[in-house]
Amino acid sequence: MPFRIERDVGPRRYLLTNDGPEPVDGVTLTLVGPGVMPASTPSTLQPGESLEVMISGRDLARSTVLLVRWFRSTGEEYLWRVSF
Repeated sequence: MPFRIERDVGPRRYLLTNDGPEPVDGVTLTLVGPGVMPASTPSTLQPGESLEVMISGRDLARSTVLLVRWFRSTGEEYLWRVSF
């Protein structure tokens, strides 16, 4: 797993960091459940780079998950499900 997520950056703010040794392309974020998040375009994250995510909603831990999708340099697609 090349990512680390920081949950205590601030109210409703999360920081997704590429902790892996290689760049990841086409990073997209999708919420499943009643939480709300601004739309964003696919991103490329170099090692050590971060993407700030603003998510709001009531009781996210019970009703919402974040799906992180990315591609490795080989073109392989990966998904990571993040619970709150």
